[in-house]
Amino acid sequence: MPDDSPEVAARSTAFLAQPQTRRWLASSAILAAGLIVGGYALGDGLKRAHRADRSVTVRGLAERDVTADLATWTITYSSSASNLSEAQSDVDDDTAQIRQFFRELGFPADTLQPTGVNVSQYKDNGVPTFTVRQRMTLRSSDIKRAQEAVRRQFELVRRGVILEEGSGMSYTFTGLNGIKPEMVAEATKDARAAAEQFAEDSGAEVGAIKTATQGYFSIDARDGDSGGGWGVSDTPYKKVRVVTTVDFYLK
Repeated sequence: MPDDSPEVAARSTAFLAQPQTRRWLASSAILAAGLIVGGYALGDGLKRAHRADRSVTVRGLAERDVTADLATWTITYSSSASNLSEAQSDVDDDTAQIRQFFRELGFPADTLQPTGVNVSQYKDNGVPTFTVRQRMTLRSSDIKRAQEAVRRQFELVRRGVILEEGSGMSYTFTGLNGIKPEMVAEATKDARAAAEQFAEDSGAEVGAIKTATQGYFSIDARDGDSGGGWGVSDTPYKKVRVVTTVDFYLK
């Protein structure tokens, strides 16, 4: 049977009253409470980490039709003769005809500049032949006038100018930086729509962006045309395209 005598009770009270014992009990209580709180926090953290790992990677597309704002036409022509001065004289005549052609179309004189010249010589049965090859380049922001020049290019042939292969008009869109932000936003919106569809099918919700890659912008002919050969010209109507890759959190 337990000893309930006054002497035993007094000894128990004295033991509990000791400062060291009280500190030990208090420390034990704090440690126990810390273990409970820490366990809860650890469990909650693991749940949150698991949720953070849930994500979906999708691609978003943005396209825009634009019109080129720079026309470039490199015209290559040449002449061959038994002496250099005659070949050079023929090329000078062609140059004058080309300048006259563009002047009649209303292009300022400084839009047409010489961009290269080459002289070669070969002998046939001991007879030398000289070839002078000249390049002139038109650079203009007047797209409509450039298109008119292409439509009338055969007039150069009537004037005796023989255009070599590669003498084609090319069109360039230089305003990409002005539309980049809007197109990236459109592509990101398209990516989110795809992510929302995926989330709906899997019973989840789309959260914030985890990572994103803008991707490369491409500018191509809208109708698949290309230039480069004799009498073949590019088109001023372009399609700008960007594909973004976005990783969304799921919750």
